[in-house]
Amino acid sequence: MPSNLLLTVTCKSSRGIVAGISTFLADNGCNIVDSSQFDDLETGKFFTRISFVSEEGVKLAALKQSFVPIAEKFGMEAEIRDSASRMKVLLMVSRFGHCLNDLLYRWKIGALPIDIVGVVSNHFEYQKVVVNHDIPFHPIKVTKENKPQAEAQIMSIVHQTGAELIVLARYMQILSDEMCQKMSGRIINIHHSFLPSFKGANPYKQAYERGVKLIGATAHYVTADLDEGPIIEQDTARITHAQSAEDYVSIGRDVESQVLARAVHAHIYHRTFLNGNRTVVFPASPGSYASERMG
Repeated sequence: MPSNLLLTVTCKSSRGIVAGISTFLADNGCNIVDSSQFDDLETGKFFTRISFVSEEGVKLAALKQSFVPIAEKFGMEAEIRDSASRMKVLLMVSRFGHCLNDLLYRWKIGALPIDIVGVVSNHFEYQKVVVNHDIPFHPIKVTKENKPQAEAQIMSIVHQTGAELIVLARYMQILSDEMCQKMSGRIINIHHSFLPSFKGANPYKQAYERGVKLIGATAHYVTADLDEGPIIEQDTARITHAQSAEDYVSIGRDVESQVLARAVHAHIYHRTFLNGNRTVVFPASPGSYASERMG
């Protein structure tokens, strides 16, 4: 069977990039199955994601080595990987479990083809749920006094498990600037879309008292600037005057779960590219929603 492979590229926009890539793939017995590209005229950067098959059995290592001269010629940040390779993901949660439970369910039925290497929590509410899924549970208490030590424990778990992505599934602790920098582009967070309009405690109650008609959620990459990282996915739900503050919370949690799952789905399929304070997110490739349409 031919190998299903994926090429992702970020570089400065210039003439000949697409021709160089397509010629390389053709010369190495590869056939393009799906291709997305974006040329940002404001930043002068070029992004592309190409799914292809190696019909002549050329090994992945050989393709990577052969592509080096092209990558160097155009100054590319490029990666060729096996599409079947499953990303190792570490989940983190506090006391709200809706996003965690949703991710676990999608993982269990194959809608999120990832390897969950562990769940970190600063509380014990979801220990049984996690252990029942045969996933390691790591309780790490976080206080003002022990925060550096707690983050060192988390990073130790990341290194030991080989985690490539951290998902904050309603983990209610602010990560240090140092950790954000170490894991830049590899931590995804979810929050309600009311920021900065409704800050502090009970944002849904504040929204209810103001009579808002739309509530929503935002999934983004974590940076040192709290809740201001590059946005990956967003969604909203319409509200009416007849709904209570409790309805807001319930509807909001549903939106949060779907938005976070879609963001994780995009990341593990390498459809997201950092573009300064923004992201480029290519649409799903054919077959990537075979198990379930996310949301």
